Amino acid sequence: MRHSIILAHPAPTSFNAEAARAFADALTRLGHDVEMRDLYAMDFDPRLKASELPWTPGAGPAPDVAAERAALSAAEVVTFVYPLWFNAPPAILKGYVERVFGLGFGYAAAEPGTRPLMSGKALVSITTSGAPNQWVDQTGAVERLRVTFDNHVAAVCGLQVLDHLHFGGVTPGIRPDAVEGMLDQVRAVAARLFQRSAGA
Repeated sequence: MRHSIILAHPAPTSFNAEAARAFADALTRLGHDVEMRDLYAMDFDPRLKASELPWTPGAGPAPDVAAERAALSAAEVVTFVYPLWFNAPPAILKGYVERVFGLGFGYAAAEPGTRPLMSGKALVSITTSGAPNQWVDQTGAVERLRVTFDNHVAAVCGLQVLDHLHFGGVTPGIRPDAVEGMLDQVRAVAARLFQRSAGA
């Protein structure tokens, strides 16, 4: 299978970056094709331009959006890896979805609303927060995120949601053994979801 991993964290030494690499390495070992899209390293501009609005005369995707759509078109699985900031995805990821997954790629205009264009592809999410899991669970932060982001994007675009793995308590002082335990969970999710389809 072909995978695109979308990393949305500004620090290349962050746990998010380590998790994205661990997921990619696990998939590669299982025989899958993996491409990493590091949004900050790419200096991706999340700002939707007036020229990209569908009702603007002559509107169309900007060159950076067209390049991302070309990169994602062959992917069978899209994985978002990002931290929760204010219990929501970082602006760079939200803007990426708005610009890249928008009209003409993620969905098409149809009566009475829209028609998904990414059916047959799947979505995996790996997220982190500095708040501990207990607090995240009590407040329902991740569950709300799944409803308003994962499930909504999936429904509009026709994606199948496979999993959302969340790690709480990810702070600068986190112990190395705790990090390795979390990375083991990332690798285990890759194996659980994609072991049988390796080489397909």
